[in-house]
Amino acid sequence: MKKIFLITSLTLLLFSCSKEQADTIVINANTYTVNENFDKAEAFAIKDGKFIAVGSTIEIQEKYNAKNTIDAKNQTILPGLIDAHCHFYRMGLQQQKVALEGTKSYDEVIQKISDFIDRTNTDYVTGRGWDQNDWEVKEFPTKEKLDKMFPKTPVAVRRVDGHALLVNQAALDYSGITKPFKVEGGEFITENGKLTGVLIDNAMDYIKFPPTSKKEAIQGLLDAQKICFSFGLTTVDDAGLNRETIELIDSLNQTNDLKMRIYVMVSGDKQAQIDYYIKKGIYKTDYLNVRSFKIYGDGALGSRGAAMRTPYSDRENHFGALIYSPERYREIARQIAASEYQMNTHAIGDSANTWLVKTYNEVLKNKTNRRWRIEHAQIISPEDFKNFNNILPSVQPTHATSDMYWAGDRIGVERMKGAYAFKDLLKNYGKVALGTDFPVEKVNPFLTFYAAVVRKDLDNYPEDGFQMENALTREETLKGMTIWAAYSNFEEQEKGSIEVGKFADFVILNQDIMQVEDTKIPSTKVVATYLNGEKVY
Repeated sequence: MKKIFLITSLTLLLFSCSKEQADTIVINANTYTVNENFDKAEAFAIKDGKFIAVGSTIEIQEKYNAKNTIDAKNQTILPGLIDAHCHFYRMGLQQQKVALEGTKSYDEVIQKISDFIDRTNTDYVTGRGWDQNDWEVKEFPTKEKLDKMFPKTPVAVRRVDGHALLVNQAALDYSGITKPFKVEGGEFITENGKLTGVLIDNAMDYIKFPPTSKKEAIQGLLDAQKICFSFGLTTVDDAGLNRETIELIDSLNQTNDLKMRIYVMVSGDKQAQIDYYIKKGIYKTDYLNVRSFKIYGDGALGSRGAAMRTPYSDRENHFGALIYSPERYREIARQIAASEYQMNTHAIGDSANTWLVKTYNEVLKNKTNRRWRIEHAQIISPEDFKNFNNILPSVQPTHATSDMYWAGDRIGVERMKGAYAFKDLLKNYGKVALGTDFPVEKVNPFLTFYAAVVRKDLDNYPEDGFQMENALTREETLKGMTIWAAYSNFEEQEKGSIEVGKFADFVILNQDIMQVEDTKIPSTKVVATYLNGEKVY
């Protein structure tokens, strides 16, 4: 009997020694690999931070020994999620400011500001999140109530989309602004020739803010990372960062304090910054990829800053405005086209989209695989869809379900046919990159998934969905949040799917988002998030 036991033990030992060594194997999983065939798998192996095998549980267990085995117990696993358009750093900083999202009246905004001052004893209030379209009186506020409540404390709080700013007289005084004046690409809202306290787009640049300290900046980045990992995000595209912040991110990467993978759109609002990064060239590490510029084409629809071809339906003779002159866009596009950098331009209104698509196609003539992006691509004229065949749409599905209540009043029935048209854009380019634009919208990517597929709000409105002809399938949506988003960043060879050779970034969910009932999609929770095969949440 002892002899048989010895032979069996030796056989097992030899069999074990013949296996390859992995750091981690994951077994018994319901894995959507999002590879070219959209295959499913039960198991995979990880070594040195990358996937080294994908297959069945039996195959992986027979081939690999591992220091760590994760039994997924049939839970759903997806590739690490990518938010293709957000404001990661800004959202992190917002954790230290007054939060006005979801306020239902101007009085509630003022109460939240008052509570924030009592709690923090700050001498200058900043923050964001108010949206007059959510109030019973859907009109821009004026500063009178702020002046009465906070006569000596400057208050400057951004609208939810970041394209309008509400300030009090103390903030105007702090900034040295005594009267309205004309601003290209922006506007001081006035009544009877006097400042109301609301500034649109480029006019906001004239308001002075206290500087952000390095300590506050670092805390903001770490707070943003914690929040994003909790939602299964392993890569974020931060739309509009300056050099100082980019270099801070790189330093935190090197000390291993910041692990979030960040695709940077360098802010193109300063010519010197464009010149610097084009001369420097693409800068890439495993965590940081600096290879694109974020340019603003126009403002936002909610603040009527989006550039329209004909007047707004709810404001006579008002067209919105381009942020720069047409010739300036040509200059920027030509300079970027002569480099390896990507141009990613915010365009909401049909006029902005028409002009930017035309400009892109002019400067990219005979250039292939540049993957230049239109960010938002929100309102498209019928004749412009075909011109997206060489331009990648980067869209945010929750914008559709946030705006659907009032967008028709802004632009009318005919223009709405080309608004939030994700499926039509997909048909022309063949891919769409999906994001949230957080903190304009919530960070939660499962709300993105729900808005793209179901096109309803969380109260099941509208009953039949919003413009369902432009809904995406679940497979298209998952691709838009993983492999297509990676493609939009020139990173599809290293992330976006669970395949051999790619970073071992993946997320375990509490339910199968590809199969659950529509109504259950928003309740999807992250069980764990892994980056390089290591648990980060």
